Amino acid sequence: MRVRSLLTVLALVVTACSGGATAESDGDDEVRPAPDLGPYRGLGTWVDAFDYGPAFQAFGTQPPVAPESVDDMARLGVRTLFLQAAKDDERSPDLLVDEELVSAILTRAHERGLRVVAWYLPTLGDVDADLRRLRALHELEVDGHRFDGLAVDVEWTRDVPDPEERNRRLVELSRRLRDLVGDEALGAIVFPPVQLEVVNPNLWPSFPWRDLEPYYDVWLPMAYWTLREGDYRDAYRYTEESIRRLRANLGDPDAPVHPIGGIGDDSSPLDYELLHRTVQEHDALGWSVYDFATTSSAGWVHLRAPETGDPAGTDQPGSPSSTS
Repeated sequence: MRVRSLLTVLALVVTACSGGATAESDGDDEVRPAPDLGPYRGLGTWVDAFDYGPAFQAFGTQPPVAPESVDDMARLGVRTLFLQAAKDDERSPDLLVDEELVSAILTRAHERGLRVVAWYLPTLGDVDADLRRLRALHELEVDGHRFDGLAVDVEWTRDVPDPEERNRRLVELSRRLRDLVGDEALGAIVFPPVQLEVVNPNLWPSFPWRDLEPYYDVWLPMAYWTLREGDYRDAYRYTEESIRRLRANLGDPDAPVHPIGGIGDDSSPLDYELLHRTVQEHDALGWSVYDFATTSSAGWVHLRAPETGDPAGTDQPGSPSSTS
């Protein structure tokens, strides 16, 4: 007992000398400083390439989201914009979806006090190509502005139908990405475990939770209750069970999470109330729904309730877009 007490005191002294910061181990058992998870805290919103990229609009119509839309996000209480800034698509032949627009959105968001997390959906058909796009996001700098975070959207299965090979490529990409970004926080946008284990076990069998755990700092389960039926259409049950299963699969009961709720224009005030209840009960970093263009004006009052209340005169212009 005395030896254990001395070790405890020693550990406390070491922690105090390091300013209270904790450290994490990467895949090679090396200790790295705890990353800044601030960009994943609080209310977020999502914008994909179909929302703002002119090349992704049908018949030359105007995109529903523009750099000026950031002003609305700030007014509505959004703290973080999750922006699909790169996409493996013939309509986006360069490394970024649209470098001029991406740069304008990034700088305007920072001017309005928002953080921006860039996200990318790797196809895993060519790991080197996926890493090039992620590198472009990591290295982008516009007049001193850089992305506040980087997240990988893990859901593409078509290019690599064999789950074992897909897992191998995903882990390889994640390892190489961690080597690239060093100590910076990485987010993993993932299928909720309820979907993979209960709703559709054939979607991505044997998802490599434990193999990925060393490389990511925040987990963002796509808990789209609006796509479910029966008991799982309940926003609380679907989100709550997804968080519990995710942390169990990672072997970390305190794994940082930021749940992404159901599609905006199919969600209700009650859904948002239940989302907040789940976030508070499970000590989640933040919360959001997909996406900005499909979230109704009235919905924002309920989405931001725990943080900013209901300022008078809030309203959101815009029209629905593809949720893909």
